[in-house]
Amino acid sequence: MKIQEEETTDNLKKDKKKKEKDEKRENLKWCIEVVIMTFIFSIVFSYLSSTAIKDLPLIPAFLILALVILAGIVTDILGVAVQVGNEEEFHAKATKKAKGAKTSLKLIHYAPRVANFCSDVIGDICGVLSGAISAMIATKLMENFSFGFDAQFLVSAIVASLTVGGKAVGKNIAQEHSTSIIYFTGRLINLFHRESDKRS
Repeated sequence: MKIQEEETTDNLKKDKKKKEKDEKRENLKWCIEVVIMTFIFSIVFSYLSSTAIKDLPLIPAFLILALVILAGIVTDILGVAVQVGNEEEFHAKATKKAKGAKTSLKLIHYAPRVANFCSDVIGDICGVLSGAISAMIATKLMENFSFGFDAQFLVSAIVASLTVGGKAVGKNIAQEHSTSIIYFTGRLINLFHRESDKRS
């Protein structure tokens, strides 16, 4: 009996070590993927901001800047929502085969990765983009209007205040309405993944 207990204990320890190794391997893989994704996205969006946007008039440039700031805020909201979300609220929906419920559960299950991608990867890229676009807008303003100061400081300050303020408000919204945000995102993802619809 004692031998069986020792064997069981040894098996549990082996399983635990194997699980820890698998988790470390998965985390390392995810880190590498994040670095590659960030590198690719940064190149693509930096190219777009330096070529397509520089020839645009002021109003379209302002609209694109606003969209970039909004994208950073929205993704940050999702990143916070999945971290505070409660799985139990979606289990009943998944049992009833509600569309998007299983995808929502996956978002919560992989909350650290989702939050990392939304808040860090997308957030940082949006930050770089908004900085580049604001610099171009400031240059256009200086070319078209006579200012007694460098417009870059003013535009940068406005962009920074909108970004930080928007994310602060967004965090409160994410904490108060995490379930609705996650479920909406889950259903939205399912619009592009028919297979997920069938499983949910």
